[in-house]
Amino acid sequence: MAIQWYPGHMHKAKKAIVERLKSVDMVIEVLDARLPASSENPLLAKLSVGKPKLKILNKQDLADPDRTEAWMAHLQERPDTLAIALDASDTGAAQKIVRACRSLLPNRQGIDKPLRVLICGIPNVGKSTLINGMLGKKSAKTGNEPGITKAEQRLFLADDFWLYDTPGMLWPKIIVEESGYNLAASGAVGRNALDEEVVALELLDYLRRHYLQELQIRYQADKDASSHWRDEEWLEWIGKKRGALLPGGRINYQKAAEVALTDFRDGQIGRITLETPNQWAIWLKKAQQNEAALKAAREARKAERKGGGRS
Repeated sequence: MAIQWYPGHMHKAKKAIVERLKSVDMVIEVLDARLPASSENPLLAKLSVGKPKLKILNKQDLADPDRTEAWMAHLQERPDTLAIALDASDTGAAQKIVRACRSLLPNRQGIDKPLRVLICGIPNVGKSTLINGMLGKKSAKTGNEPGITKAEQRLFLADDFWLYDTPGMLWPKIIVEESGYNLAASGAVGRNALDEEVVALELLDYLRRHYLQELQIRYQADKDASSHWRDEEWLEWIGKKRGALLPGGRINYQKAAEVALTDFRDGQIGRITLETPNQWAIWLKKAQQNEAALKAAREARKAERKGGGRS
């Protein structure tokens, strides 16, 4: 199942970002530390070529700390790029962000030469909550659903540090299938664009292979490794343990899926990261090969139609 979500307001957000990029000095991209690559917008990378970038791995308190370190090192291998990990409870977030940005562009400071920064992120990545924490007041709307910020805002972290906050934006086509599931599991995709039971099964399949102990502890399952059940069996177990039942004792799979997804999003299962740099490289290569094959097939059909027309 391919997960796609690109409502009309995201197209408007893209146009606003394209226009603002003409006048800013650098870009901050807020990523979800639990899915750093899946939450990194490839469209933004194309639009902001040549500008220094600060990658913020947000919600690091919910992510696997070892994997967060690996992702920070991976991101900082890129030219003109810094990466830091933060969460909403970090009282020093503003100073860390300003310091990191100034290190990338040390010559942009002073009222006559303010550092102009665009801050972007996918929906529900926690960008607005992070900004409010930095400013110490509620300047950006927040909510536990995608698409809260609807228009650009100009904010000031200092007299010579201008921050342009933009609406959350995904990209028109998510080619990495695993990325679509990870985005959906995190809450970045609107509910009308996904089947929660399918997403929960994909999440449980990953967790049982990489975070089995956390699953066993959270849902009071047998601690023996022999309880390495299939994802469907985990969903049934969660339904029984959490009372997600229909008349006759049948499992309410929709309710059980909602429990699993909510527990993941709230960090109740544990500190989890759904991808590593190596895993992402494999997924991306496979997706690019599939896209190339699809393109070749389309071109072949197009050529065949043209040939048939001439005969």
